[in-house]
Formats: sequence, structure tokens, C-alpha cells
Amino acid sequence: MFFNYGGGVNRNVIYGLLIILAVMSLASMGVGGWINLLLTLPAVIMAITFHEYAHAYAADKLGDTTPRAQGRLTLNPTSHLDFFGFILMMFTHIGWGKPVQINPNNFNSNKSRGFCETMVSLAGPLMNFILAIIATVAFYALNIFAIGFLRTNIGYIIEMFLQVIIMVNIGLGTFNLIPLPPLDGEKIFRHLLPYRVQEWLTTNYATLYYVFMILWIFGILEIIVSPVISVISNILFKGVGVVFSLFI
Repeated sequence: MFFNYGGGVNRNVIYGLLIILAVMSLASMGVGGWINLLLTLPAVIMAITFHEYAHAYAADKLGDTTPRAQGRLTLNPTSHLDFFGFILMMFTHIGWGKPVQINPNNFNSNKSRGFCETMVSLAGPLMNFILAIIATVAFYALNIFAIGFLRTNIGYIIEMFLQVIIMVNIGLGTFNLIPLPPLDGEKIFRHLLPYRVQEWLTTNYATLYYVFMILWIFGILEIIVSPVISVISNILFKGVGVVFSLFI
């Protein structure tokens, strides 16, 4: 997931909560956990980089050159990774990239500000789903046309890595659609709500931020989101499988 600070949120409080999660994760991590971590890290770097790049690209195409001026219109991971957020991602699976800054006043005048902000926010999760689709296609292609290669050690690792890419991107894409700050979902759905509700969300941004953290720490959001991730994963695998079956 990707944090975008604002609305009076105290970073020290957030960092403190996440450090507690990191310590708890380290205390319970076995050998299998470290192996999974080594496979997950490259996938996470890719997911964050493409996610943030998509935000920057969408803003640039809609007329706001702020991300371009700040060097965010690139696929160089160092331009998008936040050191503290990345380290915590290693141990807690909770982290963030550098938020892409935009100036809504620069958007194309022939499109509403709300529409542009929604499209920029949607671009990140959408990119994660696109990456998941590409990885699923590659997974099926290898299992159909290179089954012998998959029986080698390198082939086995690549197959596992593709599965991790799929799940990381589906997970991050789905999680970011939750309509709570600081996630993209809050910005995506905000402009679909009445103006008074939008004002209330702005006024209570920090409170909602902490509500999100509490729900996450106690695993409530995971209980809600995990079934959705499973459904999307099943649909993606079955859908790509059906497409491949048409040509075999």
C-alpha cells in the first residue's frame, strides 16, 4: 500500500506503529519467511515503481507537468522508493513509495479537476492489475511451451517469482482501492460523493488516517480484503487459461 501524507497526520505516530509491527514480524519470521522475503522484495520494488510512475504519467498526460519537473516520470526505482517505507516493507509488508505530487490547477481546462484527480489516482492500482495480467500470461506460457525449463532450478525459481509478482500486484492494486486515506481509493471515490461529504472527509482526514491504521494493525482490513484478492486471482487465472485454451 502507498501512503500519501497530509491532513495533519503525525508521521512519528505512524512510524512508531509500523516499527512495532516490524519487531513483531521479525520475532515470528522463520527460514521460510526469509526465503519468501527474498522473492517478494523484487516484486515489491517493481510494483511500487510502476504504481508511482503510472500516477506521474497520468498527471503529465492530463496537463500537470509537476511530476515531470520533479523527476518522477521515470521507471528508475530510486526515484520512487522511500527508504523508511521500503525497509518496513521488508518486515511488515506495509510500506510506501514517495507520493507523486500534483498541482490540480495545471490540469487541462477542458476536463474537470475532479475527473483528472480521479484518473491520476486510479492509474496506480490499474497499473498493478496490468502487471498481474502480464505475469499471469507469462506464467501460462512457460507452463505450456517451456515445461522442461520449469523442471530446472532456475525455471522453478522463475515460476515462483511470477506467482509472487501476480499476488503482490493484485494485493496492492486491490488494497489501494479501499476508500480510506491515505489510499488511492479515497481519492478515486471522493469526487463521486456530495460536496458536503467531500468537505467532511477533508476536515477529518487525519482521524480517518488513524482509523485506517487501527483497522490494518488488528487485521480487520485483511479479513475484508483477502477474499476479494482471492476472487480476483481466481478470475484472472481462469480467464487467461481460457484464452490460452483457444489457441492450443
